[in-house]
Amino acid sequence: MKREALLKHLRRHGCYLKREGGAHSLWINPQNGKVEAIPRHTEISNRLADKICDGLNLPRVGSR
Repeated sequence: MKREALLKHLRRHGCYLKREGGAHSLWINPQNGKVEAIPRHTEISNRLADKICDGLNLPRVGSR
């Protein structure tokens, strides 16, 4: 999955960028305060995208 598709999904569910780290961006879900690191690769595996969504308590990408 493209990184931009994941970020768009996160924004759509109310998450926002907390800060930029060395190799990762930290995104926060303001509804529950959970934070996840998103690597700065153009491609992110579907398994990792699912883990990120689960960690932020969001629906997985592609599931409605």
